[in-house]
Formats: sequence, structure tokens, C-alpha cells
Amino acid sequence: MNTSSSPDSPFRHERTARDEAPQFVLPLVARIEKAAPPSRTDALETAARAVLVMLSDERSLGDGEWAQAMRDWQDARIRKVVRRARGAEWRKASALPGITVTGERAQVRVFPPVPLDGWPKELVKLQVSGTELEDPTDPAGAENPDQPGVPAEAPGAAVIWLSPELSMSTGKEMAQVGHGAQLLWWDMRESEQTAWRTAGFPLAVRTAHPEHWARLTASGLPTVRDAGFTEIAPGSVTVVASHPQLV
Repeated sequence: MNTSSSPDSPFRHERTARDEAPQFVLPLVARIEKAAPPSRTDALETAARAVLVMLSDERSLGDGEWAQAMRDWQDARIRKVVRRARGAEWRKASALPGITVTGERAQVRVFPPVPLDGWPKELVKLQVSGTELEDPTDPAGAENPDQPGVPAEAPGAAVIWLSPELSMSTGKEMAQVGHGAQLLWWDMRESEQTAWRTAGFPLAVRTAHPEHWARLTASGLPTVRDAGFTEIAPGSVTVVASHPQLV
């Protein structure tokens, strides 16, 4: 299923019924200390996992304290904004209601959705820019022989593929892979969601090779087409997400 092709998808760049609803945003804050920033891939994978943790948290479901905000956010455009913090800024952000997800070294705190123009003062002053991160080594690695195109170190994991054709800041990429993770979550049956959550949401983020990207975008897998609010042109395909359950 190509979720982005549905007439009222939250990831289409054309105006849809979702644009008439009050607009919310899911804030994510990445901890980026000057002396010890995380690697790019670690930050991307941690951001994607943070979105999944928020979606599946009991406070986001049913009558939970964040459930109404989550419903309002998902009824409108699915917007995610990544900001950075360090030192005292990170400590202040961590005191707000939310969830901190930790990767190998990366830390990303995700907060319940807020109105587009109603960010908490502790978050609104954090910078969007400055999230440029690098990988010290190429994360591509060998492919899994049982899952062509899937990293060998991630058997049975979801893989969120970034476009090799677009140039985005790391912060923008973090938001995009979060969209991809969310599409996978929506495409799963409840039993599959439970199994993925119980396993700790194993996933990998990789930039696809151009020839592989062509196959991915024609595969029918969940696809993110950016709305074009920042950095790239509306309708650009930024991410294709795959999971063994959906292939």
C-alpha cells in the first residue's frame, strides 16, 4: 500500500480536507552537545524510534492524557519539527512532559503535539538550524541475503530509505524518517504493531542507491511525499519505508 497516494493523505502536497482542521505539530528535540554530537545515522534512527514510542505510548491511546492531542494532530497534516538543544536548554526541555529515546549515543525527546503557533516557551526558542551531523564511517554495510537491499546487521527490521536525489539537513531528514516510521505503524495490523513494539522497534535508516531507489518508489511500499514547507520542492519523494511484514 502506498499510503501517500490516498486522496486525503497527510503527506500529500496538494490541499486536502486535512488542511481545514486545526493544525498541530509533533515537536522533537535532539540533544547535540558541541563536544560529543551523535552520528547522523544514530540520530535519524533514534528520531524514527521516538515517533513510534510516542504513537504507541499508553498516554497517547484511548483516554490517555495525550490522546486528544494525538487525535487532533493525526486528523490534520502530520507535521514534525526537529530542534536542537544542549546543556541547560536540554535540561529545561527534559522537564516538560514527553519521552526521551536513546540510541547508541543519540538522545531525542518527543513531546505530545502542540498547536502550530502554540509551542511551549522552553521549546520555541530552540534552534531548528545547526542539526548538521555526519557519519564517521559509511553505514551502508553488507546486504542481508534473505532481504535484498536490507542491511545485514538488521535482519527482520524495518528499513527507512532516504532519497539519494535530495539534499536535506539532518533535522529535516529526522522529520522525514519519522514520517516513514509512522506510515509503517499505520499499515500494520495490531498484532504486528505489538510484536514490533515488544522487540523495541528494530529499524535501520539508510540512503538508497539510485537504482534501488527507482525500484523502491515503484514498489507500492509506504512513501512520503513532502508538503514542501521547508527545504525541498512540494511533492518530492523523500522516504520509502519497508518492513518484512509488508514486503
